[in-house]
Amino acid sequence: MAIIETEATLHEAHRDNHTHRDVNGGWLRPAVFGAMDGLVSNLALMTGVAGGSVAHQTIVITGLAGLAAGAFSMAAGEYTSVASQRELVQAELDVERRELRKHPKDEEKELAALYESRGVEPGLAREVARQLSADPERALEIHAREELGIDPGDLPSPAVAAVSSFGAFALGALLPVLPYLLGATALWPALLLALIGLFACGAVVAKVTARSWWFSGLRQLALGGAAAGVTYALGTLFGTAVG
Repeated sequence: MAIIETEATLHEAHRDNHTHRDVNGGWLRPAVFGAMDGLVSNLALMTGVAGGSVAHQTIVITGLAGLAAGAFSMAAGEYTSVASQRELVQAELDVERRELRKHPKDEEKELAALYESRGVEPGLAREVARQLSADPERALEIHAREELGIDPGDLPSPAVAAVSSFGAFALGALLPVLPYLLGATALWPALLLALIGLFACGAVVAKVTARSWWFSGLRQLALGGAAAGVTYALGTLFGTAVG
């Protein structure tokens, strides 16, 4: 009995620890990209305008306009991109569905050959392919995974991608504007908050990657800071030239 309980405990431990994060990119990629893009692009936009020595009201309006325009642009772009990808996948699934209907035996042999190439004994590979091919929808799912590398039942949602992108971009773009909305009249509070936000975003991203939090945070901080510095210099140059 003790051995059975030990085996059961090990099985439960394996089950609990052997889980994987969602890597399909349904919401994570657009959310992360949106937040980073919102922070970097709006910070760079605002520092570029500030470099031209304009009034702080102009900087605020620029930041809010950048937030709105960028958020809607990101959402529209993500929706169109994911929807187009989904439509392409559906078209390929239709092709595979027609092949399964017109040439079921050829598709069964194709599946058996695939399993044989992966080391399954030929007789067993043919039997597995025969059983899997008995159900047309299951056969379609297997062929889609093996030939196209996709799961027909787990395609990314255009709406989820668009909403994630919109919200994340707006949240990221709000950080450099926030100090001005709270009464600041100088650039440095907005710059400081945005740089802290960049480091924090990079550190959070490290939670779902193999990178350390400090490396990911410093990398994002360096990239965002460089973008802000370049646009500020350009804004100063252009402001001097126009003035």
